[in-house]
Amino acid sequence: MEIGFIGLGRMGQAMAICLADKGHRVMAYDVSSAAIASVVERGLEGAENMKRLVEALKPPRIIWLMVPAEKAVDEVIFSGLMPYLAAGDLLVDGGNSNYKDTIRRAAKLAENGIGFIDVGTSGGIKGVKSGLSLMAGGNGQDFRRLEPVLKDLAAENGYGLMGDIGAGHFVKTVHNGIEYALLQSYAEGFELLKEGPFEIDLGMVARVWNNGSVVRSWLLELAQEILESDGLNEVADEVGGGQTGRWAAEAALEHEVPFTMLGAALSERYRSRRESFAARMVAAMRWGFGGHPVKKK
Repeated sequence: MEIGFIGLGRMGQAMAICLADKGHRVMAYDVSSAAIASVVERGLEGAENMKRLVEALKPPRIIWLMVPAEKAVDEVIFSGLMPYLAAGDLLVDGGNSNYKDTIRRAAKLAENGIGFIDVGTSGGIKGVKSGLSLMAGGNGQDFRRLEPVLKDLAAENGYGLMGDIGAGHFVKTVHNGIEYALLQSYAEGFELLKEGPFEIDLGMVARVWNNGSVVRSWLLELAQEILESDGLNEVADEVGGGQTGRWAAEAALEHEVPFTMLGAALSERYRSRRESFAARMVAAMRWGFGGHPVKKK
């Protein structure tokens, strides 16, 4: 099938290329002409603007967005695309949007007969090759229409319809809150080992734990790679992100759900300006799974 793809950052570019490699016709656009050129070299078609992208696709169209949350999504949808879309077209937001914004956008698009699906996307750049975890929100008809794309991007049993519009982004928000707590737990544990009474090879600990222990995971595999390669030496203590964790904490307060671990991990991100081995561990692991920028010393 054919699909438009807007947003060719690290994750978006990898996903668009994956779809093209699996036989889909992908028409791609990004504000960066260099990003467009790089995917054209891989066999995708490039559009010089969003108008051209829409016109190059046969209606009813499917267009997937991988752009930063909040204002950028509104600008792309309502200023960049809306003048050229028609009833029956389907937009997909695969970024980390607030689920309340997703519900608002879907309602406005529905007034013009345009469908909307939100897809929480997890797995990072490396995960594109082995398959992503995709959490969709929307109606069943739109989900089934998008399903061939989801199936080609996802790991086996790695995608599903979470519920009505907004549910995909809400599930991804909670997912990220859990991720925050896991990263912080690993980082603090290794800091305790580092500062404890023994001279311990932290890379060896991670390797042993990754083979048979109850705390083994992909995040711990990343930690092992980092510790065995001395990958922390040039990483500053400040940890990026925090947006989706804040949304998860706000949702927990709104629904009166305890969020002890999530809240503590979010607080540590805000506190990460101080000298901290644990903060460097979290920053380095985030770079490992998602290519998220790290500040250098």
